[in-house]
Amino acid sequence: MSAPPEDTERPGPSVDTEEPTARGTDAPERTDHRSAAAIEADLQSRLLRPGPTDRLWGWLGPLVVTAIAAVLRLVDLNHPTRLMFDETYYVKQAYSLLTLGYEGEWEGEDVNDRFRVGDFSDLSTDADYVVHPQIGKWLIAIGLRLFGADNGAGWRFSAAIAGAATVLVLARVARRLTGSTLLGSAAGLLLAVDGLHFTGSRIGLLDVFLGFFIVAALAAVLLDREQSRRRLARAAAADLADRGDGRLSDPWGPRIGVRWWLVLAGVLLGLGGGVKWSAIYGLAVLGILVVVWDICARRAVGARLWFGAGVFRGGVPAFVALVPVAAVTYVAGWFSWFASPGAYLRTWAADEIAAQGAVDRSWLPNPLNSLWEYHLRAWDFHNGLDSEHSYEAHPAGWILQLRPTSFYWEGEVDADCGAERCVQVISSVGNPVVWWVGLLGLLVVLWMAVVRRDWRGWAALAGYAATYLPWFAYAHRTIFTFYAIALAPYVTLVVVLAIAWVGGLLPPLHRRARRPGEVPVDDADDDGALPTPDPDGTARAPSAVAVREDDDAHGRDVRAGHVLLGAVCVAAVAAFVYFWPVWTGATLPYEDWHSHMWLGSWI
Repeated sequence: MSAPPEDTERPGPSVDTEEPTARGTDAPERTDHRSAAAIEADLQSRLLRPGPTDRLWGWLGPLVVTAIAAVLRLVDLNHPTRLMFDETYYVKQAYSLLTLGYEGEWEGEDVNDRFRVGDFSDLSTDADYVVHPQIGKWLIAIGLRLFGADNGAGWRFSAAIAGAATVLVLARVARRLTGSTLLGSAAGLLLAVDGLHFTGSRIGLLDVFLGFFIVAALAAVLLDREQSRRRLARAAAADLADRGDGRLSDPWGPRIGVRWWLVLAGVLLGLGGGVKWSAIYGLAVLGILVVVWDICARRAVGARLWFGAGVFRGGVPAFVALVPVAAVTYVAGWFSWFASPGAYLRTWAADEIAAQGAVDRSWLPNPLNSLWEYHLRAWDFHNGLDSEHSYEAHPAGWILQLRPTSFYWEGEVDADCGAERCVQVISSVGNPVVWWVGLLGLLVVLWMAVVRRDWRGWAALAGYAATYLPWFAYAHRTIFTFYAIALAPYVTLVVVLAIAWVGGLLPPLHRRARRPGEVPVDDADDDGALPTPDPDGTARAPSAVAVREDDDAHGRDVRAGHVLLGAVCVAAVAAFVYFWPVWTGATLPYEDWHSHMWLGSWI
């Protein structure tokens, strides 16, 4: 995050305050006779932007959009009736977890054909070597338990629910960032009709679960931001009112207690890691975001040692709430592996001791040492995966959807489609309106974050940093565009933020000149008015008088913004209707399928 902008003028003195002319005992003592409630109100105006008050619609709007997303994802979920793409791994592994408690090997030929008709006799008790943790497969197993393992509804139900739940969480996140239920619901709608996320929610893969846990963790971090700042404002106000001299008694500022929303974020990120290891990048990015916001908050309330306070008093407890909690949650996700002696490498450490008399990392308990060895081998596999695949795609092309993954293809379908040749196909190509407008939106949000130093832009960009940028480090190995399923929520988020910014639906961050004694209060929260040190180096408490700097924000005609938002949403829905056949595997003439492939790289 960029450093917060400095004010062009120093805030005026506090009420009933005299400026010291020099440091020393002869300097007049400053006094502030305001109540703690008045000081707390001033501090909250620096730290928090007033949120939306339409609580009923704040839930109804996102829930309506979520219901639409759920229906779209659940309808005809049994088609196709065979395992498609990597369902051949994860669905059968999920069934194995239900049956054995670990992933067993499937032996014989035509295993998938027998599996889909309910013949599971090919499952052996021999442990299979798999390279992804178990949480995502246990989630798939919920659908198998509910609807059976011999049909697509059972294989894909959990993914569909996770996809719809992601729409709900994203809509609430966007509402919290923008202060608008309309904008939040629009973000959810765009995700609901995005082809990449839609197809990823209708197949038994892992990425939609990973995406849900990361966006849910972002929601928890945003809630922590609000709650921790309210606590900070309340504690600092009580201290300032008690002292009456405009200075905090502790140069680091007050403590704010256990941050339970961050603990929840740690749990969610640990579960995400239990789906795919790439959730660790979300843990790192959100952790950095929390520390930077803490530094800004402590500076805003007048802590003299605000940087150290943000790092140590805010950052260290945040680290404890996030990282150890995530680690414990992740290890706990291997519960069935620990409980199954027949699981892959489960008894490796004990076997090594029995055979060799010693084992590497003997300081670890045998079960944890065995799990560590498992991870070392899986890490080598991931880094060495370089086999060619016809649908592999460099991450540079993901945000333009240049090379989508074909999940399903039937080139000769025996059906009447009004043409000589009928086909069925499921292509994971993203909604062109969402992704191509999203690239323009990304440029706008980058401007918001870097040039205008808007914290809302940084919150959206954190999603890109967590789910997209790390893949460039693995561009040498075989990777696919469908990994961007976890990125899709942030693409729709930047579309909405960009439209809101360009269309005047978000207040701007520029300031007007102010009169002495006024403190600017804008929608940039901590990236606006900040305390300026007095000549003696002490940060001053906020003034009792505050003005909202909205000289252009609320006087601007926002109709153009609403029209632009509506146009993008209508165009995205129209594109969804158009691409529906190639996202659901509908039977259509070969020529119609080919006409949907706008780019040669889509085929």
